[in-house]
Amino acid sequence: MNLKDQIVSSLEKASKVKNPNLEFASHEEFGDYTTNVALRNATSAKDLVAKLQKDKDLTKIVEKIEVAGPGFINFHLKKEALLTELAKVLKEKEDYGRSYEGKGKVVVIDYSAPNIAKRFSIGHLRSTIIGQALYNLHKFTGYKVIGDNHLGDWGTQFGVLIYMVEKNKVDPTKLTVEEWEKLYVDFHTKLDSDPSLKEEARHAFKRLEEADPAAKAIWQAAYDTSLKEYQRLYDLLKVKIDYAYGESFYEPMLDTIIKEVQSKKIAKESQGAQIIEFKDLPPAMLVKSDGATTYLTRDLAAIKYRIKTWNPDLFIYEVGADQILHFKQVFATSRLLGWIKDQKMVHVAHGLVRFKEGKMSTRRGKTVKLEEVLKEAVEKAKEFNSDPKISELVGIGAIKYFDLIHEPQSEIIFDWSKIFVLEGKSGPYLQYTYARTQSVLSKAKANNLKKETPSLNQEELSTLRLLTRFPEVISISTKTYSPNILAEYLFTLAQKYNAFYNKHKIIEGDNQDFRLALTIGVGHVLKNGLNLLGIQAPQKM
Repeated sequence: MNLKDQIVSSLEKASKVKNPNLEFASHEEFGDYTTNVALRNATSAKDLVAKLQKDKDLTKIVEKIEVAGPGFINFHLKKEALLTELAKVLKEKEDYGRSYEGKGKVVVIDYSAPNIAKRFSIGHLRSTIIGQALYNLHKFTGYKVIGDNHLGDWGTQFGVLIYMVEKNKVDPTKLTVEEWEKLYVDFHTKLDSDPSLKEEARHAFKRLEEADPAAKAIWQAAYDTSLKEYQRLYDLLKVKIDYAYGESFYEPMLDTIIKEVQSKKIAKESQGAQIIEFKDLPPAMLVKSDGATTYLTRDLAAIKYRIKTWNPDLFIYEVGADQILHFKQVFATSRLLGWIKDQKMVHVAHGLVRFKEGKMSTRRGKTVKLEEVLKEAVEKAKEFNSDPKISELVGIGAIKYFDLIHEPQSEIIFDWSKIFVLEGKSGPYLQYTYARTQSVLSKAKANNLKKETPSLNQEELSTLRLLTRFPEVISISTKTYSPNILAEYLFTLAQKYNAFYNKHKIIEGDNQDFRLALTIGVGHVLKNGLNLLGIQAPQKM
């Protein structure tokens, strides 16, 4: 049980409130934790403090409990409790912060999901990086985690490509992903002057759905070429997703899904199409008037398959914010069908990546390719270290951290000047701080924390207090699907440590044993946290 859990347990007994709110204090002078539990019941804050002060288990770790305004109570931890937690960091190392909150539970995370026959753009990075961080966090907190890459390999866009390949009489097996994308852009350029092409594309996709051999061969060529290209980029990003079941995988299941929806009288006919109506949402289309299926149909099939195969307790979809309504409809339909009861379904909706020129558009050929960004990032990282391996992990780490420091739902304005600032909120700053801890330790024999309680100055105490919050930050980041909370914490910890490092001599200075132990602890937590964000921590910079 971590320090926060011990205080919560005592609060529950004293206040008779289940799961009382306990948060980190906003400023150090307010202590370590604060609660407003006295606002939630009839007990006054003063009376509650009196009860808490009689709790022997609590007073072992808490030095002072004080009323802080109407209904609010602050807790100041004992220095001994913080030092005990530091000893735990030194003992558990890479396992520090690991928990079993999710033990016995299964979570399926749907993330990345690039569209076949299109180059991997910077826009796809958010789902990939945020999704991988959510995967890592849930695994670290005890869940059995399944990552599923729901590839966009079906739909009317393939009608566009089939039409263009046949119209231009090109060999689809010889096309690169870039050339496939150019066909898509060219089609939409021509569509402006010839709207009838839209019907041609719909007809071509219908042929694919009916398993026409020529249409299927074109689709397969696009699929094979794209997967090979995406895997190369996943390797570069150090991203590994367990499964890649694209929309086409669910195609044979769609008739069964449609019949089940119809048999349960959830669908109704509207202008030749099959739609589903909801009490508090706009209607969703299950089957188009021409008989073609929709994203809804295929996502329902994916849910059915996931329930049958993995029986998850939690479904997480890391998909763009433009799909918020769609997933509300998907989740609502799953409940109407009786598939989802106690299971939880969450859409982590990320905002767009924008450049000064505005929103990206594949249709108009206005996209920024991920690989181009990664290459430039690695080049910029050579300013810190010319070693190719180090510049690669620093460059890619910088791009990842810049994404993850933002709340998933926020939009990002891509800005190189913020990505590589070594004295600010950036990946290289965290990596540099970790490398600094390792440099200190390489120059001294790292001693274990001694049993006697050292006197601590403000910088030492401030760093120690923040360091010991790591397990709670992991828990909060996981429960709120917010890797940015962990990213922000690591930055603040690095700041605290650097303030301590710049002001005090570590080796052969006062409190050398404690300062080395603190350095070891900060190193472990920075590395653990960066690893959870999918960022490597270099020994040297």
